[in-house]
Amino acid sequence: MRLDHVSYAAGPDGMIATAERLGALLGREFVDGGVHPRFGTRNRILPLADHTYLEVVEVLDHPASDKAPFGQAVRARSAAGGGWLGWVVAVDDIAPVEQRLGRAAVDGSRHRPDGHALKWKQIGVNGLIADPQLPFFVQWESDLGDHPSAGGSEEISLACLEIAGDPLRVSEWLGEPVEAPLTDVKVEWAAPHGTPGILAAQFQTPNGLVRI
Repeated sequence: MRLDHVSYAAGPDGMIATAERLGALLGREFVDGGVHPRFGTRNRILPLADHTYLEVVEVLDHPASDKAPFGQAVRARSAAGGGWLGWVVAVDDIAPVEQRLGRAAVDGSRHRPDGHALKWKQIGVNGLIADPQLPFFVQWESDLGDHPSAGGSEEISLACLEIAGDPLRVSEWLGEPVEAPLTDVKVEWAAPHGTPGILAAQFQTPNGLVRI
């Protein structure tokens, strides 16, 4: 189990403008990630150090975005002005997570602009919708070399997640201590009784620490 990526929902100005704004802060341009046909969304990606990445995601004008939980989550966050959507944990075998949560994972895919399809299984988005401090889980089925973090610069890394929530609740959800998938990322917990979710993320960049 490890931190896979963090997701940021596009604001009123749309995905491209949001990605350009974040890219200017971090000193790197996002790349076009392509379309998630099953979820009715698309993204732009910034590969980071430590096999992680940052995505900016937005919904498409497509029926799938109203039916799929991930599309629903993105639409709701963008409608609220955009901002941090959540964090995602990668596992080698998603079956134990399915057993613990009592439901089956769903297939996910993303068609990159070059036509190549990335494939994975995911579970837990409904948990994120109900309680935004909780991550969801992915098991990648594509080759490791196709992971969206491929080509990431070691100069930009996720240094800290500021999460409003309860680490005990998150540990219960993960099935192990929350520190396990976040060994290289500091977590600052705040407002355990307030509105849960990611408050901010801190990135180490060539220009120093950047908080978004």
